[in-house]
Amino acid sequence: MRGAFKLVLATVFAVYPLQSLRAQDLAPRAYVITPIHSNAVTLTYSYSDGGVFLNNAIPVPDASGMVHVSVFTYFHSFSFLGRTANFTATLPYGVGHFQGTVMDNEAKPYRSGLLDSIFRFSVNLKGGPAMSVKELQSWQQKTILGVSVRVVAPTGQYDPTKLLNNGANRWAFKPEFGYSRRWGHWVLDGYVGGWFFTTNPGYFSHNAYFPGTQTLSQNPIGSLEGHLSYDFKPRLWVSLDSNFWYGGSTSRSGIENPQTLQQNSRIGVTASIPLSKHQSLKASYSSGAYVTFGGDFRNVSVAWQYSWLGRPN
Repeated sequence: MRGAFKLVLATVFAVYPLQSLRAQDLAPRAYVITPIHSNAVTLTYSYSDGGVFLNNAIPVPDASGMVHVSVFTYFHSFSFLGRTANFTATLPYGVGHFQGTVMDNEAKPYRSGLLDSIFRFSVNLKGGPAMSVKELQSWQQKTILGVSVRVVAPTGQYDPTKLLNNGANRWAFKPEFGYSRRWGHWVLDGYVGGWFFTTNPGYFSHNAYFPGTQTLSQNPIGSLEGHLSYDFKPRLWVSLDSNFWYGGSTSRSGIENPQTLQQNSRIGVTASIPLSKHQSLKASYSSGAYVTFGGDFRNVSVAWQYSWLGRPN
């Protein structure tokens, strides 16, 4: 019974990994225009907590977790075929505390280590020609159309004998189309995209429960995201954020579990505050608005950014 409890509880927390929090991020002004050769370093701290709503798929009604994630991000903009483009590299470190009760037994798994790294390339197709600082000063945003691709690389810590891991042991890709429109102090952003995943070839394998090798695959997830923000003055703004995603049912060794289908939505608010010419602070809060499987958590994050102009040495 004790072994069965551990197996069921670990399965619960496998659908609430530290990686899943970042896949549901709300990112206002993701296609903002910056002058070429802009650089920025961002340090972010994020705290998430909440229950894991399982739609009665697994009998752990009180499964919950608290996750602390520290993130280092580097941003650089450049000209790509005459259009404004940028590249972002992100390295996160996560600490997670989880708990749950099955069959009157309580367990509190703990994980700490590097999460999978993230890389993003973005280019504006309309309304965003590559500009210098002087050219940008006389430019006024109207409609911006852009595309991006985000890649999550399996660089996080992973042990195939365990279900709960910091890394996902697979690649993930998110192509996205972005729209941004400004009316005076108001900016409306909308994105549509989709997550695509490779197969995890070593999912909870070579242990006392499964001595052989198991695989885990996941169907694509479609996503919609919207933001409405207001500028009080340059670099000082507040945004109302929301998203919706659908899909992502998982299959273990080729057997699909339809109860893992996600159909969720989050809402939140973001504020950006300039501290000096080169520094700014960003704070955000979000919570699950509609949840069918996973994603039932609250998130608070604070980010400090230092930016400068110039080519990398």
